Amino acid sequence: MSDALTLPAEARDRAGKGASRALRREGRVPAVIYGGKEEPTPIHVEERLLVRHLNTGHFMNSIVMIEQGGKKIRTLPKDVAFHPVTDRPLHIDFLRLSKDAKVDVQVPVLFVNEEGSPGLKKGGVLNVVRHELELVCDADKIPNEIEIDVTGLEVGDSIHISNVKLPEGSASAITDRDFTIATIVAPSALRSETDSTEGAEAPAEGAAEEGGE
Repeated sequence: MSDALTLPAEARDRAGKGASRALRREGRVPAVIYGGKEEPTPIHVEERLLVRHLNTGHFMNSIVMIEQGGKKIRTLPKDVAFHPVTDRPLHIDFLRLSKDAKVDVQVPVLFVNEEGSPGLKKGGVLNVVRHELELVCDADKIPNEIEIDVTGLEVGDSIHISNVKLPEGSASAITDRDFTIATIVAPSALRSETDSTEGAEAPAEGAAEEGGE
């Protein structure tokens, strides 16, 4: 599970683009806390600390405790707007979480034991269709990543969501189909060689049929 992070914040008294620009000049990032059947709470946070959390790589899947006005608000980051040129964070949305909340998150996939895959040993390639899985998780049990074991997989084998054992408290957000996560495919050189062989055999078969007529 992702570790809970702490982020101090201050109330944002003024709204509008001008007020937001003024905050950014002071090294602050405008933000809002919404959800939980409460009114949205406008806040601002320190840009340097926010960037440090963003650089951990799992910020968007972490519970973030917002400390504001002597209170701690349990949240989940939902959206970060970045400057198109400088990549500085411009605004961030936090979803307020209740104690028993379930959340929809994107969790990265990690493939393990590739040395145990006969298909990969033969030169096959792991073709990853989905690098992340959309999961519905208990808010206090959000996994950092989902490990998928490729032991025993041959060229041509596929990994579907039904093949993956998800952690307790997690379920796939997509329930209407058994979607593919990855496949073991032949390397391009092997495919080209196979195609060439089949192409060379085809005229011979055709000639045999003509002779038979």
